[in-house]
Amino acid sequence: MALDPTHLNYPKRGYGMDHERYRWSMLTDRPKLSWPNGKPLALWVNVCLQFFPLNQQGKPYKVPGGMTMPYPDLRHYSLRDYGNRVGLFRVLKALDRYHITPTFAVNSELALRTPYLVDVLKEQQQEIICHGWNMDSLHYGGLSEQDERELIQRSLDTLRNLSGQAVRGWLSPARNESARTPDLLAEQGIDYLCDWVNDDLPYPMQTQSQPIWAMPLSTELEDAFILGNNLHSEASYVQQVSDSCDFLLQEAQTQGGRMLALNIHPWLLGQPHRIGYLEQLLDYLSGQAIWSASASDIIATVRNQQGAHFL
Repeated sequence: MALDPTHLNYPKRGYGMDHERYRWSMLTDRPKLSWPNGKPLALWVNVCLQFFPLNQQGKPYKVPGGMTMPYPDLRHYSLRDYGNRVGLFRVLKALDRYHITPTFAVNSELALRTPYLVDVLKEQQQEIICHGWNMDSLHYGGLSEQDERELIQRSLDTLRNLSGQAVRGWLSPARNESARTPDLLAEQGIDYLCDWVNDDLPYPMQTQSQPIWAMPLSTELEDAFILGNNLHSEASYVQQVSDSCDFLLQEAQTQGGRMLALNIHPWLLGQPHRIGYLEQLLDYLSGQAIWSASASDIIATVRNQQGAHFL
């Protein structure tokens, strides 16, 4: 039975998208990008530091990586906590060994509950972005505008105060947004968000106040997706990221600079049986023609060279 023609008649139907957040732009049609020191590939490594409440409410759904067993699910709760007590320090050691510049996405409640972690990040002197309040505080259409505004403001105020940083980036818990989330983030001085994954390079989005940049953080290459969702082996994880690196380097030779974005979780890759695979991967990446940089530095480079293209 054919659909009634009115089924497809709805607002904001447009070429390539059904919203007005950004100007449609094919990656291959943009001006060629050049990274510092002539490097063809920018490497962005985002380290997620998360707090999963033991008594999660699961609204509007149970967040990926959250509790799965009846309360109290101490098995999964303590495994997530392992990343912040043990795994993180192995990850930090590996990143330092291979001279990789990380960016840290931190749940604000975690920073509030564990001040020692904030001190560790301050010692690293690397960029911190806000990962929302906690992994059970999702942004979604069912929240009122005022409730979401207060949630964002509380998350940012807490993390900015504890970290001493301006905190200009945002990664939503579970990458979930309401239709108004970018507008509310821009209100609070956020320069970029990492929830949208429809590109290989940053691009600007429109909000009700000022533009905000989308910083695509690959889901396909995320450790939790490859290991936890697809149930691939650690060796396969290393191979998939390495293959992506090789392809992007090759593509950059004719099409201009590209970006490789990795999202990692210390409670996964910081395990004794996995940390060696992360070290193997970082060893490979560090031997390639990469520019390892923070999210803000990558966006600043793109904005300076390609900003006019999106006007």
